[in-house]
Amino acid sequence: MAEKKSKRDSIGMDEKGCRTNNGFVQSEDILEKDPDPGSPTDGPQPCSVGILGPGELDFKDIRPYAGMPKEVLFHFSGQARYRVPRELLFWLTAAAVLVLTAGTIAMIAVSPKCLDWWQAGPMYQIYPRSFKDSDQDGNGDLKGIQDKLDYITTLNIKTVWITSFYKSSLKDFRHAVVDFREIDPIFGTMRDFENLVAAIHDRGLKLIIDFIPNHTSDKHAWFQWSRTRTGKYADYYIWHNCSHENGITIPPNNWLSVYGNSSWHFDDVRNQCYFHQFTKEQPDLNFRNPDVQEEIKEIIQFWLSKGVDGFSFEAVKFLLEAKHLRDEIQVNKNQTPDTVTHYAELYHDFTTTQVGMHDIVRSLRQTMDQQSREPGRYR
Repeated sequence: MAEKKSKRDSIGMDEKGCRTNNGFVQSEDILEKDPDPGSPTDGPQPCSVGILGPGELDFKDIRPYAGMPKEVLFHFSGQARYRVPRELLFWLTAAAVLVLTAGTIAMIAVSPKCLDWWQAGPMYQIYPRSFKDSDQDGNGDLKGIQDKLDYITTLNIKTVWITSFYKSSLKDFRHAVVDFREIDPIFGTMRDFENLVAAIHDRGLKLIIDFIPNHTSDKHAWFQWSRTRTGKYADYYIWHNCSHENGITIPPNNWLSVYGNSSWHFDDVRNQCYFHQFTKEQPDLNFRNPDVQEEIKEIIQFWLSKGVDGFSFEAVKFLLEAKHLRDEIQVNKNQTPDTVTHYAELYHDFTTTQVGMHDIVRSLRQTMDQQSREPGRYR
């Protein structure tokens, strides 16, 4: 019985040419070269290699090799020189995952919200003239706004939006601006405005102001120079020849003002008609003139330098008009053309949202971006 067990656990392996392979046997049918006839050995010599049974493994003289059985593999994998690096790599990987997870959570917590300040927080719009009168002259003013800032903060307001306070005529809720760089005296002085900006920022609030780039007042210096064809200002506004006899003006086309009637008005100094989308005291600027665009950008930079955080641009869709002067189409084609006087009676395909308008807006956005490089001061 013992002899049979020994034979079962110890298998004799005859290898051609006495070659041994402790790994994988790729092919047992490899042909050997025939030895020379005169050679002392006429054929391969038998070689016997004993394979021990599972209970009789001896690892003293064995090194790791490809294709080793699992018992041998387990023996070597349990040794310290293999086990320690493996466990070290495992714990380093686990620690790295924890650090990356914690770092990701921290970055999400401290990073800015997806919505910026002008999108996320409520705004408080103020019409200065009727808000608070600090000097009892019958008109609200900038100092009055400053006096009420503590009240505004109790409302959880994040942004104060002040409507037009520029030096202007009383036309169209003060949107007929005479000077974009001056505070109207009824509201105070530039010093009052600077103090108001500082007080707003001290309370962690932002400030937005109205801006009307489409037109100016007919009292603006640019218009006065344009009507006399002075230098570059000659083309700052939209002028066109028109007939004017006995106090009656025949406009170049049927374009209408937002407030009704023709959007063309005759100027007796220049002897031409100028275009106005709103009242005749608000002539439209010629935004196809690059000099006009540069003037507007300089005004934006002026107020940004005063600490303003943003603008509410008014009447943007009116910035450009079609170069041609074709009549706009009537809504009711059966209506007599001479009776079309209301703005809603025309389709305004040639006087609103013209090609190139968005390019102008993008250029204004670039001007804002130039002033937004300071951290936390996105305009």
